[in-house]
Amino acid sequence: MTPPDTAHRPSSRVAVVTGAGGGLGRTFATALADAGWTVAALGRTRSTLAETVAGCRGDGHLAVVCDVTDEASVTGAFARVTSALGRLDLLVNNAGVPGATGRIDTVDPAEFEATVRTNLTGTFLCTRVAFAWMATHGGGRVINNGSIAAHAPRAGAAAYAASKAAVASLTVSTALDGRDVGITATELDIGNARTALLDTFTSTGPADPTAEPTFEAAEAARLLVSVAGMPAGVSVDRVTVTAAGMPYLGRG
Repeated sequence: MTPPDTAHRPSSRVAVVTGAGGGLGRTFATALADAGWTVAALGRTRSTLAETVAGCRGDGHLAVVCDVTDEASVTGAFARVTSALGRLDLLVNNAGVPGATGRIDTVDPAEFEATVRTNLTGTFLCTRVAFAWMATHGGGRVINNGSIAAHAPRAGAAAYAASKAAVASLTVSTALDGRDVGITATELDIGNARTALLDTFTSTGPADPTAEPTFEAAEAARLLVSVAGMPAGVSVDRVTVTAAGMPYLGRG
């Protein structure tokens, strides 16, 4: 299929960020806006999305309520974005949950499935819709917020680690399927950025001698903006950023 004429699309690039109501999602959204992107902030809670949009520099940003685990909700959200903003250049799949923690034989199967539903299926549903639009409108870029847990899991975090390992594979599949239509995909693995999610897995208090080193989430956002701004002919397949000195290699 021949892509339609894109000569009359708005000059500002459009990014969709899921899970944008707080944490890394909000940090990603505001950093992209600072870099000149128009941002569509997706999440489940309208009030927190409104706060994110209010913190984005510039005009035209959207807050769109969306449950990434629900196909109809995802389809409707992306239809609103492309209708209102006229283009879609970047999808940041950031929505995720830590899931149940504990030894694997204590994990509730329903909680395991819920973790996979958000972290993996939600990423798939958003990618599927964004990919279809990008494929017929000149291409684009997908950045998946992965985790070093996909490759070096922590003990007691089977649901999260398994879901993120699957996201890593989905990212490669997206990149391969996108080659003929100008779509690239990146796995962004982040280790110990200071967020509420990190507190689920490890102590980060300065008084705790076992606390792992952490780093400012804004630095991860700076890296994401750099990848997002790469020319269309450049693919960043996987990039890892961690706090210096964190136990990563050989962890487990």
